[in-house]
Amino acid sequence: MNTNTPAESVDTNATTPEAQQPQAAAPAAPAPAQGMSARALLKQLQQEYPAFRDCLPLSIGIDKQLLTRMPGLDKKVMRAALGIHTGSMRYLRAMEKAKTRHDLDGTAGAEVPEAHRLHAKEQLQQRFKKEADRKKAERDAAQEEENNRKRQEKLQALASKFSKN
Repeated sequence: MNTNTPAESVDTNATTPEAQQPQAAAPAAPAPAQGMSARALLKQLQQEYPAFRDCLPLSIGIDKQLLTRMPGLDKKVMRAALGIHTGSMRYLRAMEKAKTRHDLDGTAGAEVPEAHRLHAKEQLQQRFKKEADRKKAERDAAQEEENNRKRQEKLQALASKFSKN
C-alpha cells in the first residue's frame, strides 16, 4: 500500500541525465521485507548477485551499490549482513588469494592491495589458532575428567578393600 502523497512520490533526481536514461543494467532486486534479519538478507544477496554467491572480493563501496539497487534496505541490517559475509572463512580465503575486487554483478574492478590480502591472512591465522586452542582446552578438560574418574575408582576400590576388615 502506497502511503505517499503525490508530492512525496516525485523523483527529485529526474532532472539528472542518469535518471532520464532507461536502466540497462541488472534489474532491480525485489524489495527486502521489513524486519528482515541479516542472515536472511545475506541469503537473498547470495541468490541474486554473483559477487556474493561466488564469494568474490567485494569492491569498496558495495554498500552504496546495494542501497541503489535495493532502496528500502535497512542500513543496519545491510551492514550486519556484509559483516557476516566478509567475516566468513570462505570470503577471507578468497581475499587472501585475490587480485581484483568485484561489483555486485561479478565484474572485476580495482586491484586488491597487498595490505588487504595480509589482513585476511592474519584473520584466518587468528581463527585457526583460536580453534586449535579451544580444541586443546577440550582435550585437556576431557583428560582431567578421565583422570578424576580413575582416581575416584581407585579410592572406591581402596575404601571397599579396607572397609571389609
